[in-house]
Amino acid sequence: MARRSRDYGKDVLLMNFNEKLAQYADLAVRTGVNIQKDQILVLQCPVEYAQFARMITENAYKAGAKDVVVVWKDEKLARIRYDYAALEVFETVPEWRAKLFNGYSKEGAAFMNVIADDPEIFKGVSSEKLLANVKASEAGLKEYRDCFDKNELQWNIIAVPNIAWAKKVFPDCSEDEAMEKLWDAIFKTVHIGTGDPVALWEKHGKNLGEKSAILNKKQFAQLRYKNSIGTDFLVGMPKNHVWGGGGDTNTKGIFFFPNMPTEEVFTAPDCRYGEGKIVSSMPLSYQGTLITEFSLDFKDGKVVDFAAKEGYEALERLLNTDEGSRRLGEVALVPHGSAISNMGILFYNTLFDENASCHFALGRCYPNTIKGGEFLSKEELQEIGGNYSMNHVDFMVGTSDLSVIGIEENGEETIIFENGNWAI
Repeated sequence: MARRSRDYGKDVLLMNFNEKLAQYADLAVRTGVNIQKDQILVLQCPVEYAQFARMITENAYKAGAKDVVVVWKDEKLARIRYDYAALEVFETVPEWRAKLFNGYSKEGAAFMNVIADDPEIFKGVSSEKLLANVKASEAGLKEYRDCFDKNELQWNIIAVPNIAWAKKVFPDCSEDEAMEKLWDAIFKTVHIGTGDPVALWEKHGKNLGEKSAILNKKQFAQLRYKNSIGTDFLVGMPKNHVWGGGGDTNTKGIFFFPNMPTEEVFTAPDCRYGEGKIVSSMPLSYQGTLITEFSLDFKDGKVVDFAAKEGYEALERLLNTDEGSRRLGEVALVPHGSAISNMGILFYNTLFDENASCHFALGRCYPNTIKGGEFLSKEELQEIGGNYSMNHVDFMVGTSDLSVIGIEENGEETIIFENGNWAI
């Protein structure tokens, strides 16, 4: 856990920190995955946060969970493995891992992933090994991924800091101070320490749902994006697309919050129609490598050219993973004045930065963002404009002067975003 600075009263601060951490664990269980009676929870957690995993586990059992299965993660160990293991090791998923995730997903388990990512942990790692691992996971964990695509499960992602990440975000601070600041920032983004977080999340989800309802009623045929850093892009929208925001309801009727934090309203674009240029507004950490100041040129919905100041090879690897990695699977609207954006912090982590900026995602769409899409085959989904890919990678495009205009089939235009914020 984070060490406490000498400049504060240790006992008081430690007590307050532990109270917040307990509240965080309870929120993730009750509101995040919304664990049900006699349901299994599969929890992925960094090994250095064993105590936090115990808190989540205890809360899950108290909420009625039948069992909690913990899968430990160690990104430093993963880096050593990438550095020394042979390529063939990454070309298959171990049988135990496939059975664990595929088996529990078929049993209707809920899945929680606690992340603590060094944004550059895999910088310099073999591209072949990273790509092989992506492809192996897609094949070996297919049943697990299919359950997600069909919206049959509850899942939740939350974050905790580590020193490398904290120092990247706050480079001028000592390790202790950087960890302290990143913890404080994370708690703030998920409404911990400012009242009843469950009630605050309920209100927050309702507000995002109201925006989604307005856009769903409009059913725009196209969206046009433009700003001063070079984005000038027109994207098509599939018929019967569904905007979502805040929480989601799975096919069993259970409501949950997949991402904490979240500030976005999102849907699937028509991956066959996209023309123009998109310029990133924030760095992207992809597979432990930072990609900065990058741009993508689209024709007929496909990336036909790209550039990056740093991380060009990582971007190239992403785009060349499969056919769908060069097409869009998500459009998401986030006001430049969102609560996270107003913090003025570049997190170097997509879970947070995507909630400070409008963004797109390269790769797979969420099938349930097209009406009935979760019941379609991959081929049927593609026929109506839904994208399929091994990847789903969000990247940020929002700026203080971004405009987004919705265009209806009859050509009528509505300003959705003006000067980076909601206009509707």
